[in-house]
Amino acid sequence: MRKETMKWCLLLVCMCTALLSCKKDKAQVEPEHGQVKAWETLIDGNSFASYANFEAQWNYNYPWGTDHNGSARMVGSTSNHNQISLSGGVLTIKATRLATSPGNSTANGFTNVAIWYNSGACHAKQQVVINDQFPSYTISGDFAVPTVKGTWPAFWITGVNSWPPESDIMEFKGSSTNWQNTYDGGWENKLSAVSNAGSYHNYKCWYNKVSATDVDCHYYIDNVWVAKHTMSNSVNKPMWLIINMQMEGDSGSPGPGGNTLYTARNIYLGRERAF
Repeated sequence: MRKETMKWCLLLVCMCTALLSCKKDKAQVEPEHGQVKAWETLIDGNSFASYANFEAQWNYNYPWGTDHNGSARMVGSTSNHNQISLSGGVLTIKATRLATSPGNSTANGFTNVAIWYNSGACHAKQQVVINDQFPSYTISGDFAVPTVKGTWPAFWITGVNSWPPESDIMEFKGSSTNWQNTYDGGWENKLSAVSNAGSYHNYKCWYNKVSATDVDCHYYIDNVWVAKHTMSNSVNKPMWLIINMQMEGDSGSPGPGGNTLYTARNIYLGRERAF
């Protein structure tokens, strides 16, 4: 009888141990606060592999047209690749000095600025919308930029329906200093000297929703964290992703004569989805 009792006790201990182990495993796989999250890639390094790939993911020019805040007019279409072209997975934007000005910028607030260059721009068809469903985004790319006076290459996001918000992941203004800026009604700026900016460097920002209204912007250069800005009142506000080379304006004048090149590759846009 004693042996039989010991056998049943041992069996009961084993069953309890197994039950506790199952409960522990279940707790480990349950997502935080009952929410399941997954990461999804929206634009990968293949969007510049061909014009078909590019035109499936990107539109030519600015979202609002051909002109903005400098002396360059964006020129590009499915049939015109003089200023914005693809080769070997690389996007090349070429700014060309014009012999005569065709007139002034047509952009709101900049109609007093004369156009002296043709250049190129593109914007992603996929908008960036940071909210409860998509609380985190990563945007990055490799860029080789001109740094002479009058050149103004940029990689940035800006509001679709309003300004602000704006976040500049990469912006050079006629020197070897990269500006990473956040605008939410006031500016935050991080200036970083980039050695040999004419060779490829990676510029990145991780956007993370931190409240019902605010987003933290973590800026990186060559995968080294350099700054955190808070972009207030930017949750649930769709934004465009833009690559462009403007000229003169904030980058100084006169700009260069002839042609100036700006190249990009390995553009990435990804986000976290909450279910």
